[in-house]
Amino acid sequence: MKKSRAPAITVAVLLVGGCVAPFAISSFHTFQLTQILIYAIALLGLNLLTGYSGQISLGHGAFYGIGAYAAAILLDHAWLPYWATIPVAGAVCFAVGFGFGLPALRLEGPYLALATFALAIATPQILKHDALEKWTGGVQGILLDKPEPPGLLAGPLDADQWLYFLCLVFVVVSYVIGWNLVRGRTGRALIAIRDQPIAAAAMGIDTALYKSTTFGLSAMYTGVAGALGALLTGFVSPDSFTILVSINFLVGVVVGGMASILGNLFGALFIVIVPNIASDISESAPWAIYGALLILIMILMPRGFAGMVRAVAARRG
Repeated sequence: MKKSRAPAITVAVLLVGGCVAPFAISSFHTFQLTQILIYAIALLGLNLLTGYSGQISLGHGAFYGIGAYAAAILLDHAWLPYWATIPVAGAVCFAVGFGFGLPALRLEGPYLALATFALAIATPQILKHDALEKWTGGVQGILLDKPEPPGLLAGPLDADQWLYFLCLVFVVVSYVIGWNLVRGRTGRALIAIRDQPIAAAAMGIDTALYKSTTFGLSAMYTGVAGALGALLTGFVSPDSFTILVSINFLVGVVVGGMASILGNLFGALFIVIVPNIASDISESAPWAIYGALLILIMILMPRGFAGMVRAVAARRG
């Protein structure tokens, strides 16, 4: 009984703490927490692809950038309300991800990773192209206004707190959908494809459809995160979506734990907070400190944060 209640209690504590946090901390730390929530959505999308279906991607920074630019262009040229740009950005990234996933079905393992790596390299260059400068702003990017709280919320909440709660709502919805997805028929099919693809195909699972759809769904999550990230920073430019973004996402998934839902929150916390800690320790070589901390965590938690939690729970059980 205690074991079955533990996840529900954990989620309840996280939700209560998440609702109280922006009223107890500064605007800067609220900004950081919002960034963690946004990255948590992106990491969930990548974990669905890599952790559950076994497809390695080094290009999800491209989908993050596409989602951010989709929201920015709609705000700057179509004058849509900011909240409407978020699902549209997700839909655009789903279409791009599904389209990319179809030819990528011929690739597996490191070959797929290289293809997605090429996507991450090419996307910023495409966004800088002169032919798209009218829409993307070229190397200068696009400036955006930060959303203000609507109606009666304008009094008790400032702009930073409102955007935080908006992101919190998207996190809850995204994680509920992801949780049900991986624990249903689709999740079992993805795990079967990941572990035994030949046996899965022999049992009648349409591996091509599942892989392509998962790629599209993963890109959609990342695109939604990108749109929220654009609203948070109020600025998008091609140089904001380099290959480092994709690598950070993969690091977050590994640190949080492969094939884990809640572990992505810890992974997002790591990729937002640890670089700042590394900079505080050494301004001259922050990435050396970051790498050392990452190696230490991988030694202490070889299966990520979620794997450590499972191991502790198994020992106590």
